[in-house]
Amino acid sequence: MKNILTLFQFAFFPQFDDKIQYLAKNLCDPEEWDFTSSPTKTNSILKNYLFHTYDKLKAESKIVFTKDNEYAAFNTGLVTKNYEDIIAFFQEYKNPSSTNKSPFFFKAFLKRSDSQILRHFSNNMPIAANYFEKPEDLIFNPKCELIADIDHIIEDNLTRFPAHLQTSTHDELKRQLFGSIDEVKKKVKTNYKIAIPQYYNGRIQLLLPLCLTAGSPNPDLALVTHKINADTYTSRTCLTLNMAYNNARLIVKPQSDWLKP
Repeated sequence: MKNILTLFQFAFFPQFDDKIQYLAKNLCDPEEWDFTSSPTKTNSILKNYLFHTYDKLKAESKIVFTKDNEYAAFNTGLVTKNYEDIIAFFQEYKNPSSTNKSPFFFKAFLKRSDSQILRHFSNNMPIAANYFEKPEDLIFNPKCELIADIDHIIEDNLTRFPAHLQTSTHDELKRQLFGSIDEVKKKVKTNYKIAIPQYYNGRIQLLLPLCLTAGSPNPDLALVTHKINADTYTSRTCLTLNMAYNNARLIVKPQSDWLKP
């Protein structure tokens, strides 16, 4: 909720759902913005992406303003089919209502080449958020050891496990996790692309697929790993696949056979 309020405190968005729908269907390079498990289509992934992107840009001081503060804009990090940046464009909210005192009013999502963007920001063009400094952080190093805190993963994340496993005993889940983690260790050492980067709490982490259901080729959870030194990864938590996709999408659309919306 914090992220939603931050963006909406900055700007009043009339007909928010319609504007998001236009962005998803008419402006963005096409991709799935809802989870297949969602009973209704609301572009939930895209909304989550924009809320968190705004917060990251604000933290990096990348929200840009005209000299008179009449207009503001930020780079969404999204692109059109022709790979042109998409900019969120705002105007000063001069007549705020009694219930909404946001300083800006959302005008439109526009291409970087749009005349309004060029007119107001050609000398101060909005740039995208930066999530990493070292490209190597996005790739799993197979020479490193991976050490997982199995007990902590179970105790803190049981409700994230598939329903049919939540009634298993602690020892049963430990055995399944040990087996699944050993399997994914072998897989990622032969195919580093299995590891998907995500951004969470100000740092890059790597996600690995955990297959816990016997006979199923599909992962049930995403194991969250991060480096504690040059030679070692550790893991103390896991995510549902929906949670993992939302976090991973902040950086880039995941190109993965296992992590999909």
